[in-house]
Amino acid sequence: MENVFDLFRERGLIAQVTDEEAVRDLLGREKITFYTGFDATADSLHVGHFMQLIVMRHMQQAGHRPIILLGGGTTMVGDPTGKTDMRKMLSKEQIQHNVECFKKQMSKFIDVSEGKALFLNNADWLLNLNYIDFLREIGVHFSVNKMLTYECFKTRLERGLSFIEFNYMLMQSYDFLQLARNYDCKMEFGGNDQWSNIIGGVELNRRCDARDVYGMTFTLLTTREGKKMGKTEKGAVWLDPEKTSPYEFFQYWRNIDDCEVQNCLKLLTDVPVAEIDAIDMTDGPSINRAKERLAFELTSLVHSQEEAQKALDTARSLFGGEVDAEHMPSTVLESSLVVDGKVSLLDAMVAANLTASKGEARRLVQQGGISVDGEKISDPMYLFSAEKLSEGVVVKKGKKVYHKISL
Repeated sequence: MENVFDLFRERGLIAQVTDEEAVRDLLGREKITFYTGFDATADSLHVGHFMQLIVMRHMQQAGHRPIILLGGGTTMVGDPTGKTDMRKMLSKEQIQHNVECFKKQMSKFIDVSEGKALFLNNADWLLNLNYIDFLREIGVHFSVNKMLTYECFKTRLERGLSFIEFNYMLMQSYDFLQLARNYDCKMEFGGNDQWSNIIGGVELNRRCDARDVYGMTFTLLTTREGKKMGKTEKGAVWLDPEKTSPYEFFQYWRNIDDCEVQNCLKLLTDVPVAEIDAIDMTDGPSINRAKERLAFELTSLVHSQEEAQKALDTARSLFGGEVDAEHMPSTVLESSLVVDGKVSLLDAMVAANLTASKGEARRLVQQGGISVDGEKISDPMYLFSAEKLSEGVVVKKGKKVYHKISL
């Protein structure tokens, strides 16, 4: 059977490894327990979590056991990594609600039956720690001078780094120590922005227990400009269908830049690498077919094959000239927007989240970027009749965004 390390390497997933030779040998020699941590800062996972879910899925399919560590404790502090400002403080109740939402979503990616995966919560050992004991047992192993050289702290020092956040690395390192001691966990996985925190846990295990454990980080999903993928005008691309509809999720992947499609297919799908490398990147139709395949594969995985097929059919009908409004994103307007039997186009666009403000909506209309039921609208004072809206209208923004609006 193929060593999962070789699969990771072939698909370009690996960013850094603490000891490449030892890790490859370990993953080929035995079935291990490994972990990935997720802080419960929202009530849904988003595209930024995608890589870690895919990696855990590959590991589990190769016979290894994932521990999904939910950060009921660390979420109360906040990881400064990649942040320019301190994270918003959440209550214990909010965090617990988010943890339950994460569990439900992750069960679509990870087989949690018969002990094949463990859901653990670091609140179980972090919230009741005795601070003085923790400092004496754990804090003594960390050099402040060394910590300040890590990128996650250097970028924050200019803006101000709170003492509570400075503790985060110690807490995450302590997680690895607890999991190694109690569950024989031998590896920690994370995004490449977690490298310094993972190193902390590897070192702590060696110093406290003389135990060899390992860490591996994975490529972050970024655009060619180096920005994290998973953001749109509306904000994050969520895995929760109530926050990002299956159609919008499909369209996000269908509309990525041409130069990103091969990389995303390698990182996020099971499509064979040879097939991905064979895509003719000079041929528009070939690129579009590849994007469609990517969008279909990922929508099937996150939602269902049925939802992926609906999204594909809707996209094809829209861009083929036949508007099928049944499955596109839609908004039912509040009746308070009706004035003298009319509704302003600008008000409708803001209410449907097509624009963030009426000023932005006005500029789009004036620039010729808005059509209603196939007709371009150039008058920002355009009004819908309540009667027309009761039947529903399709507003097209730019070349690719369609939205059904009704009363």
